[in-house]
Amino acid sequence: MGEIGERYRRRADAFERTVAAVRPYQWDNPSPCAEWTARDVLDHVVEMHSVMLIPVARKLPAADDLLIAFQEARAAIEDVLDDPIAALTESDTPIGRVTAEQHIDQVVSDDLVLHGWDLARATGQDETIEPADVERLWAITVAIPPELMAKYRTPGAFGEGIEVYGAEVVVPPDAPLQDRLLGLLGREP
Repeated sequence: MGEIGERYRRRADAFERTVAAVRPYQWDNPSPCAEWTARDVLDHVVEMHSVMLIPVARKLPAADDLLIAFQEARAAIEDVLDDPIAALTESDTPIGRVTAEQHIDQVVSDDLVLHGWDLARATGQDETIEPADVERLWAITVAIPPELMAKYRTPGAFGEGIEVYGAEVVVPPDAPLQDRLLGLLGREP
């Protein structure tokens, strides 16, 4: 298992713990994502896992239970990462031509970090992001060219109803790196 698989598993473990700690009455709580509830955050994460499976001709089974839906999505992604042929299958994506494992790493693995924070905030859990993840996502985010960042902040630029990042929330320059990252990604730390 390589670095990408290890990173995904670590992040999926944290996200799954957050999902498992949500009380049934909290799924309708508003999330930091505009117009989304805690349930919408989880539905988005599961849906994005499903999207990652398309290039390797795999699908997720239907699941009614929210925790089971994530566990099945996670297992499917881990199967891809553990299969050298599937992991190295290339496809054209909005981020360019990449392997399945690169796409997983740059989309759903990173999403687990940010949406894990969203879900924790929505349900009153610990919002601390792993410092290594904060540093990695900060470096990636500040390297995004301004014209691409503008596109990420434009609702519908990547498809109907899709908004990658919200408007930047200004935080003090001496704020903790996690707060600066969240502000840059459109979250109110």
